[in-house]
Amino acid sequence: MSIVTRHGDGGETSLLYGGRVPKDDLHTEAYGALDEAISALGLARALCTHRARSARLLDLQRALFTVGAELATDAPDRDKLERHFATVTPAMVEALDAEVGDLEARVPLPKGFVIPGGDPVAAAIDLGRTFVRRAERRSVSLRRAGGLANPEVLRYLNRCSDLLFMLAREAEGEALVPK
Repeated sequence: MSIVTRHGDGGETSLLYGGRVPKDDLHTEAYGALDEAISALGLARALCTHRARSARLLDLQRALFTVGAELATDAPDRDKLERHFATVTPAMVEALDAEVGDLEARVPLPKGFVIPGGDPVAAAIDLGRTFVRRAERRSVSLRRAGGLANPEVLRYLNRCSDLLFMLAREAEGEALVPK
C-alpha cells in the first residue's frame, strides 16, 4: 500500500463518508486549517518541557481530530459519523470554558495586544491558535452553506482558541520566572 493514490491529481478529494469535492471545497478548507492547527500544536508539544502542558496539548490535538471528522463529513451523512466516531458535544465546550476560567484565575491577562514570540512554546501555541481561528472562520462558512450540522463545532473552536491564548500566556509567564 502506498500513500500515493493519484486520486487527487485532478484537484478533488473524498469526504469522510463518500462524495468527491474540489480540494478548495468549504469542507476541505475547514479541516485543512484544522490540520494546520494540529501540526502547530505538535510543534508546541515537541518544544514543551512542562509535562502537564505537553499532555494537555496532546489531548487538544486528539480532540481536534474529532472536530476534523465533523468537518470532513457532509451534513446529510452525520448519522453515519455518529455511528462510528465521537462527535463534538456541549460537555466538551463546557470543559474548555472551565479550563479557561481556571487559567484566567491564575494567569494575569496582558494589558495590551500580545506580540507572539516571547517564548518558543508560547509562540508555537499562538501559531496553533491562529490556525484554529482560521478553521473557525472556514467552519462558519461551511455552516452557513448547510454543510455542517453540529453548531457545537463552532462553539468548540471558539473556546479552543481562547484556551490556546491562555495556555500561551501561561507558558510565557513561566518562561520569565528565573530558574
